[in-house]
Amino acid sequence: MFTNERRQAERTGKYGTPRLQHLQELVTQFQQATDEESKEKIVAHLANFAYDPYNYNFLRQLNVLELFLDCLTEPNEKLIEFGAGGICNACVDPANAAVITQCDGISLIIQCLSSPVRNTVNSALGALYYLCTPVTKEEILKPEVVELVRRYAAAEAVNMNFSNLAKAFLDKHVSP
Repeated sequence: MFTNERRQAERTGKYGTPRLQHLQELVTQFQQATDEESKEKIVAHLANFAYDPYNYNFLRQLNVLELFLDCLTEPNEKLIEFGAGGICNACVDPANAAVITQCDGISLIIQCLSSPVRNTVNSALGALYYLCTPVTKEEILKPEVVELVRRYAAAEAVNMNFSNLAKAFLDKHVSP
């Protein structure tokens, strides 16, 4: 459920941790974590906060979008999966999309289309759907990317999610 100031105050209560502080604590925990499993859990948690517009300013303020992008460069498939999920959740917001594109995130997201992890591919397709604008079209709609998306669109017998997301992408961004 989306949050607003009143709902957040009710949920936090008199002695609860304010959202910005909580998110800052998660970022600090991620930075200090030494084992992969802890990092995975923290990034998954941050990605869950990325769907709610109430958190968008906090995520930008704490450089969480950049943290998600950094996860896409890791060898750990879980970090890539959760980083891509966080990007997909947050990129519907134009200010978040601007941060992602300014940090060269589009090329990283395009690489996720070839991931062996289904959730990563789904998140990449969803993110590219929202990130494809007149400004970014040239970078996103390269022939090799469009061809890969077309293959996903044709793969409805293999994975209906890929197919539906890919078809939506093609319908919106690629002329027949």
